[in-house]
Amino acid sequence: MVVRKFNWAALMIAGLLLTGCGGASDSGPSADGGPEAAIGKFLAAVKNGDDKQAASLLTDLARQKTTEMEIVVAPPGSETASYKVLESEIEGEAAQVGTDWTDLDADGRPRTDRVVWMLKKQGGVWRISGMATRVFPDMPPVILNFEDPEDMMRKQQAAEEEIARRIGQSSEENPETAATPDATIR
Repeated sequence: MVVRKFNWAALMIAGLLLTGCGGASDSGPSADGGPEAAIGKFLAAVKNGDDKQAASLLTDLARQKTTEMEIVVAPPGSETASYKVLESEIEGEAAQVGTDWTDLDADGRPRTDRVVWMLKKQGGVWRISGMATRVFPDMPPVILNFEDPEDMMRKQQAAEEEIARRIGQSSEENPETAATPDATIR
């Protein structure tokens, strides 16, 4: 099986990883604490490297599609990561929740990435269906629909190509200051 990484660094989502896996748990949260609570549980599972718990918080369709493609929609666990759940917006059975995810970059410096999570209410419980984040400050945010993993893979490829292009372009101009994506909250 080929392992494919879906890089949060490439998409400024702090290490999101899509890899081949064994299947995801179908059990989900037992009570609805609102969309902020669902995101808090998801990010806690991500931080702790609990892929099954993270998958259990996805919508039924997202869990089904990612399982079919043997993909885990969760970054690797990180003891140095922290997160903050910000404001939310609820409209009927849909919600968006903003978060800041902070972890150490390759140079050991803290880096904070802002992510907006999309949720849907299913069976009275909020579940995660996707996310959006800005990869480059001069481009629109990238929206990842967890219910369409093939589109996520295309967007990952496009982001990696843009990163390579910018690094190559910057290296030609000044080899010591190659351009990298920047979603750091200032």
